Amino acid sequence: MDAEALRAAGWASMEASGFTGYIAPLWRRGTPGVDRAVGFLADERHTNYQQTVHGGALMTFADIGLGWVAADALGHTRCVTAQLAIQLVASPKVGDFISCQAELVRRTSQMVFVRGLIKAGDRTVASADGIWKVLELRP
Repeated sequence: MDAEALRAAGWASMEASGFTGYIAPLWRRGTPGVDRAVGFLADERHTNYQQTVHGGALMTFADIGLGWVAADALGHTRCVTAQLAIQLVASPKVGDFISCQAELVRRTSQMVFVRGLIKAGDRTVASADGIWKVLELRP
């Protein structure tokens, strides 16, 4: 899959800064809080010595994908990852489009619980669940 095919399928490209920029450009589609999905095209920057996508890249991506759902649930981005568990079940390769479809499990006044699947095409490569701590908004 390439950028043209992603755009044709309804994905929009988005740059990112900071550590998230190592995965960027990110692709997103769907409605925040309803059916948001995020993805990236795996390239050489994301590989390990076996030329498959590095588990650390998938962990970072899980934090991004699930974190977006947590932020959507709050209506803002004032939250931080408190816990993240990921199960790597297959190895995506360079050229794969890797996507994350996550769902809100529960929200309390202090915590947001999220889980999701990470796929390369139709193949599940990881599952993840996490907890995000709600930060107090400062004036």
